[in-house]
Amino acid sequence: MGSDEATLPILALTMGDPAGIGPEICLKAVADPRVREVCVPVIHGDADLLGNCARSLGLEAALSHVPEEARVVDIPAVEPARFRPGHVDAGTGRAAHAFIEGAVDAVLEGRAAGMVTAPVNKAALHAAGVRHPGHTEILAHRTRARSWCMVQHAPGITCSFVTVHVGYAEVPSLLAVERVLEVIRLTDGFLRQVRPQGEARIGLCGLNPHAGENGLFGDREEERILVPAVRAARGEGIRVEGPLPPDAAFTPDVRRRIDGHVCLYHDQGHIPVKALAFESAVNVTLGLPIVRTSVDHGTALDIAWKGVASASSLIRALKLAACLTTAGS
Repeated sequence: MGSDEATLPILALTMGDPAGIGPEICLKAVADPRVREVCVPVIHGDADLLGNCARSLGLEAALSHVPEEARVVDIPAVEPARFRPGHVDAGTGRAAHAFIEGAVDAVLEGRAAGMVTAPVNKAALHAAGVRHPGHTEILAHRTRARSWCMVQHAPGITCSFVTVHVGYAEVPSLLAVERVLEVIRLTDGFLRQVRPQGEARIGLCGLNPHAGENGLFGDREEERILVPAVRAARGEGIRVEGPLPPDAAFTPDVRRRIDGHVCLYHDQGHIPVKALAFESAVNVTLGLPIVRTSVDHGTALDIAWKGVASASSLIRALKLAACLTTAGS
């Protein structure tokens, strides 16, 4: 390892679901000079399968950029006889989960400074018997995090989430003053890390149309839960406004005065993020005792192992993780 590389953070990079685009974008990302300038990515995945992917897509050169000393941690979890790219399978779900476990162990044991994850398939995880619906919940459980949330970050838009992988009908029952305040605090801390030039400005989205219209819509969630959370956050010195009417919360004027939005459910934030920054957003889990970032897209089974997947989101995820590990050191 060269002297310059020795000063860079080691990041554990999971292969994601092998049947998806994870192997391809991992190969492309580790070969990208923008990544190698800021970190040393270590792929946690099935080495034989990764090699097969490289050969089938003409990406062998990507592996030649990887220094020799164990830049792939081999976790032989894929059954070759059953493996089919582009198909949901319990076996690939188990493999994806094994890669996550290996990367978490590497960070907790000090062999990596942070972890970055390629996409997993929730149906495959479920078929494999994994009881958590996605990365965020797996990592929160695995690291015993008490206070955590997901955030999606891109130049010009940042959204954090009070609830994530639950149905709409469940959302109101999961809202509480302390949980909303918790996410506001986490969002404020994250924004101060990524934009150190000043205080963060946060907007809290309402739950109901027109932010409840003074109790006309909904069960007064805005008055009972959201307004007290905003008041408490302001009492702690956090610059937050709201609840904002959700249909107007992401207009250009609002985004110019707001650095980050706290959203109450999955699509409230995912829709504007993907509309405005589909190829540039990065997923981050806040509140964990480790740094974790991820791509902001799925496994794209329809284009898996075809050589056309973009690694742009994964490259940005690696760069942000490198930045966060440096900021936290």
